[in-house]
Amino acid sequence: MLALEFPPLSHIVNWPGFVGEGEIWEINKVVVIYGFAVLFTLLLFWLGGRKKELVPTGAQNLAEIAVEFIEDGIVMDTMGKEGLKYTPYLMSLFFFIFFTNIFEVIPFFQMPASARIALPLLLALLSYVIYHGAGFKSHGLGYFKHALVPPGVPVFLLPLVMLIEFVSKFLVQPFSHTVRLFANLLAGHILLVTFAVLTSGLVVAKWYAIFAPLPLIGVIFFTAFEVFVSFLQAYVFTLLTGVYINAAQSHEH
Repeated sequence: MLALEFPPLSHIVNWPGFVGEGEIWEINKVVVIYGFAVLFTLLLFWLGGRKKELVPTGAQNLAEIAVEFIEDGIVMDTMGKEGLKYTPYLMSLFFFIFFTNIFEVIPFFQMPASARIALPLLLALLSYVIYHGAGFKSHGLGYFKHALVPPGVPVFLLPLVMLIEFVSKFLVQPFSHTVRLFANLLAGHILLVTFAVLTSGLVVAKWYAIFAPLPLIGVIFFTAFEVFVSFLQAYVFTLLTGVYINAAQSHEH
């Protein structure tokens, strides 16, 4: 009988430390991916900006396309021209998340660092501070009224509505922002591991090896799908940050 041993969840998202195992400053595979994501994000714009050419080529062209994508596809769509000052943050956010995600399909790494909840939580809390900070900067203490009192609500419903708005915007919003990125990357990682283990198990299982191409097709499909998900989730996280900033500083109440 064919017996496959699937690794427990802790074995596919937790990695032993290379340095300082068990310490708060431990360096393991996930930390290395964080480092590469920061390096690639900085390198992209350093290479793009080191030469100012009339007709950009290579890395400079790539960087300019990236800037235009964030400005036109996120900033202008969510905040308009007033939001252009947030372009550097939103670009850094998008590319850092994308690079941490894409390591899911890079050989030898094969781990999306965003599948560890600490990173999505940190980025969600950082964005939380920025968009509420933008709200207080725009409205002063009147931001509480702006955030908690929707227009046209009957007076007798205000206490209930204000409570719902407070829970939604100040408590649930950063949690949902975190979980959306974390859960999607973790689910994709589990699927890839499942099909990879099934493929390797069938290959070494005597006559069952004839069925190995079936899960192998699944590995290929989900690998390609994870490339798309890596981009999509970075885009969604960044887009929502832009939406939250706009909602916080808007004067349309």
